[in-house]
Amino acid sequence: MSLVVTTINGRATWALPISERPAQQWALGFAALWFLLLAGFHAFPQVDIAAARFFFQPLDCLEPQATSLACGSFPNAAERVLVKLRKVLFYLPSLAALFMLWLLIGCLQHHGATYQRAKTRTISLALLSFVIGPYILVNLILKSLSGRPRPNETDLFGGDLDFTAAGSFGGLCDSNCSFVSGEAAGAGWLACLVILLPVRLRPVLGPPILVLSVTMAAMRVSFGGHYLSDVVLGWLLSVTVFASTFATFDLVKARTNAQV
Repeated sequence: MSLVVTTINGRATWALPISERPAQQWALGFAALWFLLLAGFHAFPQVDIAAARFFFQPLDCLEPQATSLACGSFPNAAERVLVKLRKVLFYLPSLAALFMLWLLIGCLQHHGATYQRAKTRTISLALLSFVIGPYILVNLILKSLSGRPRPNETDLFGGDLDFTAAGSFGGLCDSNCSFVSGEAAGAGWLACLVILLPVRLRPVLGPPILVLSVTMAAMRVSFGGHYLSDVVLGWLLSVTVFASTFATFDLVKARTNAQV
């Protein structure tokens, strides 16, 4: 799915593709990939364990551990530079959403010939996908109900809870659980904004936005805050919701026009 930039009276305007089928195909493809990856991570939990172990520094236990199978820590979580970088990156999706909201307010202040319907619609759908994906599906539903402990909470990496595979909802985490990563979901939504950029700015701003997006997700694994599956599925979930939001709007619009 991509936007088309056209020029009307010398002014650039945003428009969705004429056909809604590409958007629907992207949405279905992302959704299928999400469930396929979920099934893979669930069937092969050793992938999550191996990725977390790569960043885990084991230590000799000074005293016998009654609940943990290992002693140690994730050293990246204590690196001051990385911690500060994470704090900065943490707010990027929210800042981008606020900027989009500011643009939307500006669009709504225009009427008549100066009103840009396509731009208003595009920004509104992007913001709606932010609310549905990272906020509702991830933070309000999955992270509250999954019960999956974070790596640093499990007995494999110095914690006291049992490891649970991705997609298992029988873990003992009470709230703000590991499945899926909220920061990775925000990062995935941020990456989607690249297609909203004017074509001439995509080669300039697109790569750094994508690098920051991937960095945000990867840092959660290196800090021991999430498993690899948490960040991959969290990131991809936002992309899926973003594509689905636009696809649903296109489908509803097409059916409405057909009935007129």
